Parts: sequence; structure tokens; C-alpha cells
Amino acid sequence: MPKVVLAYSGGLDTSVIIRWLKEERGFDVHAVAIDLGEERDYEGIREKALSIGAVGAEVIDAKEEFARDFIFPALKANAVYEDKYPLSTALGRPLIAKLVGEIALRERADAVAHGATGKGNDQVRFEVTWAVLFPQLQQLAPIRDWGMSREEEIEYARKYGIPIPVEKKSPYSYDTNLWGKSAEAGPLEDPWFEPTREVHQWTRDPQEAPDEPRYVEIGFERGAPVSLDGEELSPAALITRLNALAGEHGVGRIDMIENRLVGIKSRETYECPAAVVLLEAHRDLEGMCLERELAHYKRMVELKYAELVYYGLWYSPLRRALDAFVEQSQATVTGTVRVKLHKGNCVVVGRKSPYSLYRHELATYDRGDRFDQSAARGFIQLWGMSAQTAEQVRREAEEG
Repeated sequence: MPKVVLAYSGGLDTSVIIRWLKEERGFDVHAVAIDLGEERDYEGIREKALSIGAVGAEVIDAKEEFARDFIFPALKANAVYEDKYPLSTALGRPLIAKLVGEIALRERADAVAHGATGKGNDQVRFEVTWAVLFPQLQQLAPIRDWGMSREEEIEYARKYGIPIPVEKKSPYSYDTNLWGKSAEAGPLEDPWFEPTREVHQWTRDPQEAPDEPRYVEIGFERGAPVSLDGEELSPAALITRLNALAGEHGVGRIDMIENRLVGIKSRETYECPAAVVLLEAHRDLEGMCLERELAHYKRMVELKYAELVYYGLWYSPLRRALDAFVEQSQATVTGTVRVKLHKGNCVVVGRKSPYSLYRHELATYDRGDRFDQSAARGFIQLWGMSAQTAEQVRREAEEG
């Protein structure tokens, strides 16, 4: 019997997929759950997959790999899609796909499968990754192919004794990892609807956050965060702690109309406390340490980098080439940034670096000023010469 390795979440969709692939397609299913920072009963999820009919099931703790090899490169690139979304889910999918593919090779499987729909971005992220890294494997997308409604899925689950939550299901669809928690569907599909308290699970309402601000000092080395308040932490531990800290102060809520890759505009809400704080701190430190032309050019690279991640092209030559540029740009992005968290706001209030390009003797207007102001006149004349000449020629042509 052919074997398929399934990216398994433990939810209704992928649980039904296990049985469907067995009954309708004749596959033995090996289920793989990847822990990227979602606090769940992963042992229970593994046992559930086996009880449904999977011939094998396992859980992989990939939090540190996710933080080190996916989140931090994106952070160094200040990768934010459409000026708001820190790409939490988009960064997680290529790692999940890679790990599932590697297990498929280990298990000598014939195929890999995911539980994404045909309307979203995740199908692209899974399938492009598999096509690039594991072209020899067949790809299956049961939810996209079978056309079952939610009610039909539930009926199918009952037919085969697949556990269905007995409590009233939230109308929202969530996805969670270290870099953020997304919520969509239900009432959120109305762009005019204001998210209720139930939507936000990682962040306090800013109005109910502590009255006293919280200051945190973030240490960076070559663009990567390495410490909080002087304590060195692993990448995943640092992000986890900062998520809790910033979320307590109401920081990290995002509400946006997003352009999906498939051409649909969707209303998305995210909670990304650590991501919002680290991106703000990192950008600020770059402002101190990067030379002007490098800083300005990097902004163009950041836009393209974010698009590549969102579009499922993590394993592309361009992303790797941009990574080389970004990594080189971070050579001097080392120092400490002091951030104030208060009532939903994240504000950088201090920064220091051994590579600081800020020079007091050049910036000050007080005694000790070492800037040669006499050089300004000639600089301005040369700087404006091109525009001045063009305007003079234009006027002469019009008058002639």
C-alpha cells in the first residue's frame, strides 16, 4: 500500500484527511505534527492520529530552528508584508513543509499532504516548497480536492468515529506560532466589525493594561536579538518571554485588509507582541549603525524580501541572494535598545552601540561643534547645479 506523510494539526480537517486518504485513496498515513511554539497537548495529538487510523505519528519540536533559521533572518530583513504583517504563518509553513518532506524520505513514502484550502496562501507555501526540495514526491491536497462542506466533514467524522469537539466551536480560525497568532473568519469577515475580546488571546486590551510603563532592554549582535534586560536567552526563549511581556501591556495587535497571493482581499487580525517590539527595536538600531546609502537601499530589499516570504518563495535563489546582502548589512548592527511598553504602545527611548555612526561633535549645536559650516555653501552649489541648469534651459527654450 502506498504511504503518504501528512502535515497534521490535530484539528477536524486533518483528522478527517487521515481517514479519507485511507478509505478513498488507499494510502497508509504517517502523521507529523510540528511544534513551532503553539502551546498544545502534542502527545494527545499524536495519540489521536493513531486512533483515527494513521500507521505512524510523531511530533517534532522545531521552535529553536524556527526562531534561529526563519524568524531571525526575516527580522534582520525587517520583513513586514504590506507595512503591517510580520509574516508569522508565512514563515512557519516552509519549515513545516521541509520537515514533512524529510520525514517522507525517511519513511520511504510516495507522497506528502497538507490540509490547506484552495482559497488561501498556505497551499502555495507547502506545494512550492515540496516542488523545490522534494520533486520526487507526489503532492496531495485533500481539502482542496474533495469539495466537502463543513457539515459534510462532521458527518464523515461521525461515520468513522473521529473525535469532534463537543463544546460550541469558536467562529474564528486561529493559527499560532512563536512569531504571532492570527484570527480570521466568522464575524471578522465583515471589515466593519470591531474585534471582540474573544479574538485577542495574547494581548491585553490596552485600556486595561498596567498604568505603569515597562521598560525593556534588548541586546543585539549582528542584527539578531540575544538578550533581554541583560540576560542571554536562546532565540525561542527570548521571543516567548517577550511575547508575554509585551502582550501584558497590550502591544502587538494588528488589524488589516490583506492582499492574498491568490488575488483575494481578506480581513486579517494578528497578535504579534514580540515581533512588533523586536522589529521596532531592530529598525532603530539600524538607524544608528547603518550608513545612509546602505540604509536607504536596504528598504527596497526589505519590501521584496517580505513579498518572497508571503508568496511561498522562501526556498528561492532570490531569497538566498537577498539573505547574503542582508547578512552583510548586519555586520555592525550590534548594541542595546531600550523600549518603553505602555498601554498598547511600543516606543524606542534609547539606544547605544559600539558601532554607532552618531557623532555628538557633528550633531551638536552647542560648544564643541566640530562641523565645518564653511563647506556648506560650495556643497549646496554643486548639489543643486543639475536642477538649476535644467530649469535654466527649460526657461530659455520657452522664451525662445
